[in-house]
Amino acid sequence: MTNNYVYEFGDSLYLNLTNRCPNRCEFCIRNVKNGVGGSDLRLLKEPTFDELKEDIGLFPLSSYKEVVFCGFGEPTCNLSMMSQVGPWLKHNGCRTRLNTNGLGGLINKRDDVPKLIASYIDCVSISLNASTAELYQEICRSKFGEAAFYAMLDFAKGCVEQGIDTTMSVVDFIGEEEIEACRQLVATTGAKFRVRETIREDTVY
Repeated sequence: MTNNYVYEFGDSLYLNLTNRCPNRCEFCIRNVKNGVGGSDLRLLKEPTFDELKEDIGLFPLSSYKEVVFCGFGEPTCNLSMMSQVGPWLKHNGCRTRLNTNGLGGLINKRDDVPKLIASYIDCVSISLNASTAELYQEICRSKFGEAAFYAMLDFAKGCVEQGIDTTMSVVDFIGEEEIEACRQLVATTGAKFRVRETIREDTVY
């Protein structure tokens, strides 16, 4: 276990702000791995702004497609750090993306999170994974219960309204019928839709 706050994956640079998450999704990579791309993402502690800037400075920012808030937890669990480093990244000319479960409103007990992040987040990818609150809770096992499903949809709509390039995604193991139901649900939010591959224990990164 190390404090690996910044890591490369593909042509993007990723920021690992926290290991906290209110969900215990049955498909989560944390169930089978300690990280991705050879990077151990289990943290001893969360970063300070100075520590994060120092680690980011070790990488050539201009060579990456984007900088992504996506570590081994839900980034909006550390919204205060996002709100410090996000504007700094934009000032340095970076394109930014947030990978999230869309529960930032419930986590931070406020409904204006999309508005808060709109000035420094260019695109958002939200993990949907189910077309109903009951099935969402069965798959994602949120500490917020079925309220999480509706909060996630509100978050997606809020991001779209703020002009953030917003995509909602599902994992392929839920089956074609459920995927289509999710596709129709996403259409009501104004967001884009994507199907992603389920991460398995033998998946190579």
